[in-house]
Amino acid sequence: MENRDAFMQKLGKQLGREPRQVPQPLPLMHSAPLKSRYAGQIQQQPCDSFIEYATQVMQAHCELAPLATLPEVAERLCKHYGGGPVLMSGDARLEKAGITAHLQNAFPTTCWTSPGREENLRKAAEANIGVVFAEYGLCETGGVVLFSSPLQGRAISLLPPTTLFILYKSRLLPGVTQLAQVLHQRAQSGESLPSCINLIAGPSSTADIELIKVVGVHGPLNAVYLIIEDC
Repeated sequence: MENRDAFMQKLGKQLGREPRQVPQPLPLMHSAPLKSRYAGQIQQQPCDSFIEYATQVMQAHCELAPLATLPEVAERLCKHYGGGPVLMSGDARLEKAGITAHLQNAFPTTCWTSPGREENLRKAAEANIGVVFAEYGLCETGGVVLFSSPLQGRAISLLPPTTLFILYKSRLLPGVTQLAQVLHQRAQSGESLPSCINLIAGPSSTADIELIKVVGVHGPLNAVYLIIEDC
């Protein structure tokens, strides 16, 4: 860096031009943000598109349930994947839906608390199932969007073998472009955004060896999407 200017001056002289300090902007290829290539289909049947991609491609387990039955369905799904210990997000929406109290009665269950980073990480490492509330679902990738907060740390969805993601059907978006637009609008309105936004597309997997997909090589083995029928 000390000799950068001299080096650039010499290089520019050899090229027969003055060195540029500010790069020229690249021409825009599109006048508007790119839409999902499946936008038409997704807009007509967003939930069907989401479940189809998440199930067939991302190998996630998807279930639809009305709000009134969420606690019972969440308990059944947790039993299917081995039961407790369960680590739950401290998100107030889980408590309001009755899921927190119901799972606490059914399994050894703890909640992510704030503060208490080391204790929270220990709970996440010991948990069999993590339960979190997802902000959005992405139909094009079959993934979910998580907002980190003091009551919902990233480790809940990273360390336990199984993660139960709960999300509203009305918050399914076509793809990442639409998510970026939503986040931009929220920022423009003065709303503070979380310090970390995670896009999670099913359980961990890789296809490095002969393009054969192997699930669960590292991180969570199972991703379960419990979709609330609110529309």
